[in-house]
Amino acid sequence: MNLVPLVDMLGEHPTSALFGLATGAIFGVAAQRSAFCLRAATVEFARGRLGPRVAVWLLTFSTALVWVQAATLAGLFRSTEARIMAVPGSWSGAIVGGLLFGVGMVMARGCSGRLLVLAATGNLRSVVSGLIFAVAAQMSLHGWLSPLRNWLAGLWVTAGGHNLDLLDASGLPRVAGLALGLGFAVLALEIARRNRIGAGTLIFASGVGFAVAVGWVLTYWLAQVSFDPFPITSATFTGPSANTLMFFLSRDAVLDFDIGLVPGVFLGAFLAAAVAGELKLQGFEGESNMRRAMTGAVLMGFGGMLAGGCAIGNGVTGTSIFTGTSWLALACMWAGAMAADYLIDQRPAAGALA
Repeated sequence: MNLVPLVDMLGEHPTSALFGLATGAIFGVAAQRSAFCLRAATVEFARGRLGPRVAVWLLTFSTALVWVQAATLAGLFRSTEARIMAVPGSWSGAIVGGLLFGVGMVMARGCSGRLLVLAATGNLRSVVSGLIFAVAAQMSLHGWLSPLRNWLAGLWVTAGGHNLDLLDASGLPRVAGLALGLGFAVLALEIARRNRIGAGTLIFASGVGFAVAVGWVLTYWLAQVSFDPFPITSATFTGPSANTLMFFLSRDAVLDFDIGLVPGVFLGAFLAAAVAGELKLQGFEGESNMRRAMTGAVLMGFGGMLAGGCAIGNGVTGTSIFTGTSWLALACMWAGAMAADYLIDQRPAAGALA
C-alpha cells in the first residue's frame, strides 16, 4: 500500500489521526454490536459460567492473535518495532496496575473501552466515569499521581532495555502465535455454540480483534514513510483518553493516532446504536452507585497507566504481539475483577439472602 500520496496531501500527523479514526470506528461499531466487555466476561467466569460474555471476549482475543500474527508472517507488520515492545516493561506495574484495574472495572461496571462505547449510546453514568478515568490517567502520567506510579513501575522492570517477547523468549517460531490464536478461536466458537450465539454477534466480536490488527498495520506503514519517528501502536484507551482530554484543553496539542482513536470509537458506537435503535439516555441508579462508579474509574485510570495499558491495550492489543507484561497484566486484571466481584457483589448478596 502506497501511503506517500496520502501523507503528502494531508501531512504526517493528520494522516496518523485519520488512521486512528478509522481504527476506532471499526472498533466502536464491532464492540457496540457484540457487547464486548472484559468485565462482563470475568464476572460470568467468576460465577462458574462459560456463557456468552466469555465467548465474545475469547473470540475477540483469539481473532486479534490470528489477524496480527498472520500480518506479521505476511510481512505487513513487525512487532519488534511496536512502541510497547521497544521500551522497558514493568512487571511490578503489570501486577499492581492489573489488579487495581480489574477491581476498578467491576466497580465501574465496565472497562475503559466499554465505558466509551456505552457513553456513545447515551449512558450518562459512563460519560461521567469515562471523564474521571481520563483525568485520573492524566494525573498518573504527568500529575500528582505520577511519582507513585513511577515508583511502583520501577520496582521490577524487564531486562535489556525493552519488553519481553514471549515467543522469542520461549524459542517458539512465529507461526506458533498463529496456531495458538486458532486454538483459542476454536474454543471460543465451541462456547458460542453451546450458548447458541448468533452469527452476527460472532462476526462483530471478531471485528473488535480485526480493528486491533488494522491499527498495528496502519501505524507500521505510516512509520515506514514518515520523516519523523512515529509510534507503532493500536487500540488502547488509557493513554489516548488522557491525551484526547489534553488535546481539547491545550492550544499546543498535536494530532496523532491517539487523538483520532477515541472520537472514532465514539462515532462508530453512536452510529451502530442509532441504526439499531438503541440510543437511550441513562443515568445513575442512586448515590451509592455513583460513588462506586467514580471510585472504580479512578482505580482504572491509575491502574491502567501503571500497567502500561487497559483491558484493551494490554488484554487484546499487547497480548496480540505476545508482549510479556501485557499477558501478566491481563491475568492480574482477571484476578482482580474476580476477587472484586466475589467480595463486593457476591458475598453481600449471599449474606442478604441468608
